[in-house]
Amino acid sequence: MTRPPHPLHRAVAVPQGRARRLLHLGRAVGEMAAGAAAEGVARLARGESAALTQLMLTPGNARRLAERLSTMRGAVMKVGQLMSMDGHGVLPPAFADLLGSLRDHAHIMPATQLADLLEREYGATWSKRFRRFSFEPIAAASIGQVHRAETHDGRVLALKIQYPGVRQSIDSDVANLALLARTPGLIPASIDPAPLLERVRAQLHHETDYAAEARATTEYRVRLGDDPVLVVPAVHEEHCTAHILATDFVAGEPIDRLTGPGHPQGQRDHVAFALSRLAVREFFEMRLVQTDPNFGNYLFDAASGRIALLDFGATEEVSIERVEQLRRLGQTLRDLDAARVTAAALEAGFVAVADPPAQTQAVIDMMLTAGEPLAHEGAYDFGASDLFGRVFDMGRAQAMGEGYARTPPADLLFLQRKFVGTFMLCTRLKARVNLAEVFGHHL
Repeated sequence: MTRPPHPLHRAVAVPQGRARRLLHLGRAVGEMAAGAAAEGVARLARGESAALTQLMLTPGNARRLAERLSTMRGAVMKVGQLMSMDGHGVLPPAFADLLGSLRDHAHIMPATQLADLLEREYGATWSKRFRRFSFEPIAAASIGQVHRAETHDGRVLALKIQYPGVRQSIDSDVANLALLARTPGLIPASIDPAPLLERVRAQLHHETDYAAEARATTEYRVRLGDDPVLVVPAVHEEHCTAHILATDFVAGEPIDRLTGPGHPQGQRDHVAFALSRLAVREFFEMRLVQTDPNFGNYLFDAASGRIALLDFGATEEVSIERVEQLRRLGQTLRDLDAARVTAAALEAGFVAVADPPAQTQAVIDMMLTAGEPLAHEGAYDFGASDLFGRVFDMGRAQAMGEGYARTPPADLLFLQRKFVGTFMLCTRLKARVNLAEVFGHHL
């Protein structure tokens, strides 16, 4: 990874212990409430009125929340990241976008805290293990930060180093998040966040198990096989510990930066097609899905045209039954057959017999709209389409209107997040992708 630390990165010690972390989260809620009060007073002075939801979900409150979660890291920051992606359609765009900064703007550990951690993992003579070690991280996220190191035999490694106390704080963090979930307007009142939070709790326990991630990375690398475009860095077990994951260092820049100058349409189309094809292969062929489509998990090397795939802590097996259910759903969406879409959505669990008819119809309508690219002949121009905005409006109208009687099964939410995240990327890159070619014989 050649990505430099973001200029917003600051060295801030990771708060440890349930009481300290609860204090930080309580401050986050208090700061948002104070921000809402100030916004309300300002609007009253201008002769305006606003619902509490509008007062809470302001850009100012998003900045306050992002800063606090970035300081805490761990489970609460991971939930903020999920809100930034899954919140499109529920949260105001500005709020979701500002929380999106959590994807690669985490604060970093002070050098002293990092050195203590390295000594604890590798021993007092840890510095002799490497010819060079850079204390300046090349990436920082919710669970850990990544450093470049060079071994004495000339291998260049990326060391993902887990923040101290993160694994031990998962259960209490998720329990404490009930404070945030009760913040008026942050989550639609009709949605029960408990199943999703439980899924996040279980996933974070899995993601912080670096031995499991090392195995998943290697297994994913095997199942992917040789690919002309995609590469998975190899794991170096001799430099791995319970809290450090060592892999090959790979060059590249995060793919969402391809929207900047110097990146032609053909390059963006190439990347979008490759990652769309990957999402389909993961599900239908490999049956091993990396369910976190964070844009920072893909690095593009313009010199070779190759894409490095990173971070397999959120990798999950998919059952044959689920593959076949979603294959049938995809076929019905491609054919824009509303009756068959309803039956397939019912079979998979996106809707249930007990759901209110209006909710079921709203879900089916949203699915048919989202399936538009599947029915399109030739390359679908995500940059010229307003599809994402239309789906956003439909999701927001449902969430903030009658709401959801229940949420789908948790595994569907995370699989859906992978596909939605991939199509979000296509939209961000303003790419043109032939989805009929991407799905090929799978539908």
